[in-house]
Amino acid sequence: MRLAAISIGLSILGSLGGVIVASSFLLLGEKLRTRLVPWLVSYAVGTLVGVALIALVPEALAELPARPAMFTMVLGILAFFLLEKAVIWRHCHDDEACHVHNSAASLVIIGDAFHTFVDGAVIAAAVLTSVPLGLTTALAVAAHEIPQEVGDVAILLRAGYSRSRAFTLNVLAGAGGILGAAAMITAGRALPQALPYVLAFAAGNFLYVAMADLIPDLHRGHGAGGARQVLLIAAGVITIALL
Repeated sequence: MRLAAISIGLSILGSLGGVIVASSFLLLGEKLRTRLVPWLVSYAVGTLVGVALIALVPEALAELPARPAMFTMVLGILAFFLLEKAVIWRHCHDDEACHVHNSAASLVIIGDAFHTFVDGAVIAAAVLTSVPLGLTTALAVAAHEIPQEVGDVAILLRAGYSRSRAFTLNVLAGAGGILGAAAMITAGRALPQALPYVLAFAAGNFLYVAMADLIPDLHRGHGAGGARQVLLIAAGVITIALL
């Protein structure tokens, strides 16, 4: 019961916390927001890579031979690649660059709900392995949720949604993390031997998000120089290493 409560609490922190912070960013001036979001993206890259390679992979390897663990991680990368190809889920941090959502704003909500469901399941799997691992995983989830939600809420506003409706829909989508955590708690208790595979799969997910979605944003050079990006990425990795 205690682990279930921690899992739900951390999934709320990771998913809904990102929505609330992102919504507060929209109250800032566009110039300031344009400067801050790339900094968050850089930090998110570091936390995702750090959690994947410093936390999740070692935990998976502690229970699994290297070959099946790495194969499962590859499956995690391919799964998110296919989801993004299908436009079921897509990261977006710059509303000007995400024209695909303007004609189908509902995909933002569908994608967010599915994404937060996966994040909640990953956080719960990490908590069931160890509470400190769950904490670092929730931190990485929150770090990359904030810039994503800033872009998604801005897109909904451009598509004609009111601020209150855009915020409400994103909160509802963020609640998917609670469902994901609850599902993983149930599954983890029934099949505890599957947890190392979930961690390896999640490591692949996080690496894909960092390498395929966030780093290309940094290469486009929106608001942050290379040296600052490297320092913020390093800060994200160090944060995970110290927790």
